[in-house]
Amino acid sequence: MRDLSTLPRPIKSAIVFATDGLLLPLALWMAFGFRLGPFDPSRPLGLVDPFAWIELADVAIIWLGSVGILAGSRLYRIKLHAIDLDAIRRIAVCSATIGFFAATAAFFLQTGAPRSIPVLYGASFFLLAVCVRIAALRFLLAAARFGSNRKPVAIYGAGAAGIQLAASLKQSAELEPVMFIDDNPSLHNVIVSGIRVKPLGTLKKAAKEGRVEQVLIAIPSLPLDRKETLIREMREMGCEVKVVPSYVDLVSGKANLESLIAVDPDDLLGRDKVDLDIPEIAKAYAGRSVMVTGSGGSIGGDLCRQLLDCGPVQLILFDRSEPALYEIERQLRKDADDKNVSLLTILGSVTDRSAIEAALRTNAVDVVLHAAAYKHVPLIETNEVEGARNNVLGTSVVVDACIAAELDRCILVSTDKAVRPTNVMGATKRLAELVVCNAQQRQTKTRFSFVRFGNVLGSSGSVVPLFSKQIASGGPVTVTHPEVTRYFMTVSEAARLVLLAGAYARGDDLFVLDMGKPVKIIDLAKRMIKLSGHTVRDSDDPHGDIPIEITGLRPGEKLYEELLVEDDALTTTPHPKIFRAQTSGVENQTRVDMLTAVQNAVARRDDHAIRSIASAYVEDFEGQRGAENIVRLATPRSISQ
Repeated sequence: MRDLSTLPRPIKSAIVFATDGLLLPLALWMAFGFRLGPFDPSRPLGLVDPFAWIELADVAIIWLGSVGILAGSRLYRIKLHAIDLDAIRRIAVCSATIGFFAATAAFFLQTGAPRSIPVLYGASFFLLAVCVRIAALRFLLAAARFGSNRKPVAIYGAGAAGIQLAASLKQSAELEPVMFIDDNPSLHNVIVSGIRVKPLGTLKKAAKEGRVEQVLIAIPSLPLDRKETLIREMREMGCEVKVVPSYVDLVSGKANLESLIAVDPDDLLGRDKVDLDIPEIAKAYAGRSVMVTGSGGSIGGDLCRQLLDCGPVQLILFDRSEPALYEIERQLRKDADDKNVSLLTILGSVTDRSAIEAALRTNAVDVVLHAAAYKHVPLIETNEVEGARNNVLGTSVVVDACIAAELDRCILVSTDKAVRPTNVMGATKRLAELVVCNAQQRQTKTRFSFVRFGNVLGSSGSVVPLFSKQIASGGPVTVTHPEVTRYFMTVSEAARLVLLAGAYARGDDLFVLDMGKPVKIIDLAKRMIKLSGHTVRDSDDPHGDIPIEITGLRPGEKLYEELLVEDDALTTTPHPKIFRAQTSGVENQTRVDMLTAVQNAVARRDDHAIRSIASAYVEDFEGQRGAENIVRLATPRSISQ
């Protein structure tokens, strides 16, 4: 049987085509049998004789025509493992065509056979073709199982995801689905996809008897607390547990049988997702020309995806990375064309004033979402000059270009690390916020706002992809400090919040999202390990699967982050989970002095000067490395917000 399954595709197709061809005369005999009765005592062997009603030459013509229809319908290209409703529909269409051809041939050939014979001929072929294929598939699957050591698994969830997973596993050489487990009593003992559905209570006995060794949880919408409870209960029953992210990922190839430990970032929030799907967003961008800087990044890319649903007349993707810009344009092109949105790509840097000004002027931009920034804390700690060039000077270029072009609004994507920063990245983002605040004071035509949020799950640089790789490789999972806490949100929440800031912006305002309580990174690591179907190896469980290793705080890393210095500065917005805070800026001359100092430090590539500037203009910044190269500046106005 293994030799048969490894035959070249053309040979397999030829076997299927020949089998269908041989089924045609059998189908014709069955048609006469259905019409006249299968037995005739006056005939040899007591069987009905079609040739008593139709000439051999006519049979040959009908058979040859039917073979031609078979060749044209290409039923031989349908894989046995792909027998589904669509395949059955194709067989039905082919059978109906064969029946219609037989009726037409019988009319012109004047065969004299009963007029129902062609109809019964097509129906008989359909019945034979489907039954032969199902029987062949069952035989091949049974032969493949014979002598194999497939691990018996139960699938928790007899819904769409579970059914799709079962269909995939039936073709696996490693895993064999033996039962569905479902909490719905109406499904118990029902057979779904050839597998019986059982209640959760039967799993313990099945595991004890060795009939089930592993459980695959296949309900993507299952609440986090219920999922964690199930994993614990199933492990206590002696089963290995793994979580399937979604059947869409499984079928599309994003996940396979070897990567069922993937964890959905939404499961890690420790809170319900915030519903940010409100009409004001679409109204703010409908019919507008919108430009997103840093469109190839995690936040920028999701901003662009969500903007397409808002009905802009034009979407400009601006990024300095050619691969990132190419990829996001490729992903969005079809959707943009379907929604009649003009999609433009501009390769350039936000520090290039002529590039930004040309992009705004040439494309009559109305709104800019400024997401371009260097954001990785450890990298900017040792690349202070480039961090300041991109985050501070780049923001200044974008702001000045927006003012000159008299845009309607500009929104800066900021970070919670800008509040009382202990690292250069956070300090440069705070300086960028000061530039935006001052821009609102200098003019009245363009509304400037900025958005702060915490860590974005699943983005580049997030701990989630890192932890996933470490778990997949068997650990250890590395955490810098047991007390490190962070606010978390999903990429879609972060992008939606930025769009809301544009919708609610009045000018010189800061938006934050109620993200619940901050989460300890070590708790996040433990939750990922458990949701991946493993156990944590620690003092309580020295025989666990994955250990957690404490590596020590990295340069510039804080134990905790804040969204604001004073929560009482918050005011409400039309959305109950989104808050606005009015922020203080700097005087115009102070802004000029600050930017001049940054430009000079960047020109000299003086990293110490960058830290000195940040210390002078950002309150509570403690990232200065030494007192040398202190830059003499005009007395700045420190900012507490």
